[in-house]
Amino acid sequence: MTLGLLGSHLGLAQAAGEPKTGVDTSLTTGVALTDEPVADEASLESEAEDGDPDAAPSAEDLALGADSTAEGPEAAPETAEDGERVGLEAGRKAACDERVKDVAGIPGAQFVSCASALEPAVELNADEEAALSQIEAPADTSEAESAVLAGAPDTGEAESQAVVQDAPDDTAAPADESADAAAAARPKPWKEPKWCIDAGVDSTWYIERMRGCGIWRAEVNAVDVRTGRKVGGIKYLVISYSFSARDSRTWAYQVRLLESSRWGRAVNGTKASGSASCVGKCKVVNKSFQAQTISKSAEPYGQFFMDTTINTAAAKQRGSGRSVASWTFSNPEWVAPSEPTRHATVDVHCDNALPGAPSQVGCVNLQAVPVISYSLTGPWPEVAKHIKDAQATGLPGKYGTTSYLTRLTDRKKIRENRGKACPSGSTLPRPPGKSCDEYAFASTWQGAKYGSGEFSRRMVNAKQNTDAGKALKGFYTYSRVLEGDRFLVWIR
Repeated sequence: MTLGLLGSHLGLAQAAGEPKTGVDTSLTTGVALTDEPVADEASLESEAEDGDPDAAPSAEDLALGADSTAEGPEAAPETAEDGERVGLEAGRKAACDERVKDVAGIPGAQFVSCASALEPAVELNADEEAALSQIEAPADTSEAESAVLAGAPDTGEAESQAVVQDAPDDTAAPADESADAAAAARPKPWKEPKWCIDAGVDSTWYIERMRGCGIWRAEVNAVDVRTGRKVGGIKYLVISYSFSARDSRTWAYQVRLLESSRWGRAVNGTKASGSASCVGKCKVVNKSFQAQTISKSAEPYGQFFMDTTINTAAAKQRGSGRSVASWTFSNPEWVAPSEPTRHATVDVHCDNALPGAPSQVGCVNLQAVPVISYSLTGPWPEVAKHIKDAQATGLPGKYGTTSYLTRLTDRKKIRENRGKACPSGSTLPRPPGKSCDEYAFASTWQGAKYGSGEFSRRMVNAKQNTDAGKALKGFYTYSRVLEGDRFLVWIR
């Protein structure tokens, strides 16, 4: 059942638009398909496997939920929760003109630097593609990300351990053994997901439930203060990469700067350095972006750790935060460093409100809609076929649409949803070995009682129904789906 990454957002869009199998029947909502029904009380119990939201999922439930979760990036909204555009600034040309005027009267001043704002790299040119081709990117980063978050350094540790990457020029390696040792001691950059390096992911943040990544372009130029003309410049790409964990209050953020081309004078020896801040319910607990040379063979990068500041002493707390990286460029020939370039992550939502794990704190990209997948050729084909047919009648939750299911966690309402779709006892007898499967799920606000009034039910193999319910319960925990959170169902 494991899907893994689909390679790129384009692949996901195609998968959503192209049905994998045909539909041989369709359901009339609200009609039970039963053949010579006979009561089977053992089956009735199996129908409620996902029904108690406050019960912690078993290890088996979590494993089934993990295997049933479809991972794949989707484009994030351009604005944050407070309406701010994520990461992109404007007005740099006017700021550069003012900067030149300000330093023109300083004795001995010859060059000043001007940094552009970030812009989406909608179409990569040959130099940018060459720069990206050198990046090693794994298809699955989850184990590495977990290790990074588990070993997150204490506040200030990264600052004290980071060393300056100070090559004597823009092409040579450190000249002496001490510089070599310093460069080797510096933490290595985290490897971004493969889908982030794909040329298609180049115009915005792309996000999954636990990670986000994107590619932007920018440049920094040297300006002659006497003439106001640019005399040299460096064009570069920014790879931004953020990841969190379903069971951690900490998330991480990395920016990496890749030179794509340079020209002219007064740019050799340029270095980048930076810092980070946090907006909303979060704080920076560790930051490392020491001065590093930028060149075709040297990629400056910064790494930051953020903690949520929600009040975890109280129950069911939620809050979002957005981390902001900031960096400047410096050069011995410039009168001063460049003005800062800033880039922000999408909003990261942290909580301690997960049913079944009330004391656990976790963080997700709430705008990334999680997807649970059932296969027509997998271990629960009768359940998958029922959902496929039910979705074909127009019921919500179909993958590739915006007709979402939203989680319901009130036990009484879940029972009422199930009771309307699959009443117990003689009202709706079950054939031997069968149990009643309802769609939309009873554990959603689109269920039989609290939804539109339309629903589907079918008698399916009881064990398949039980295990599919366990997978749903595990999916809720694995993807940290809270009360009212949206999700979709993909039938493969």
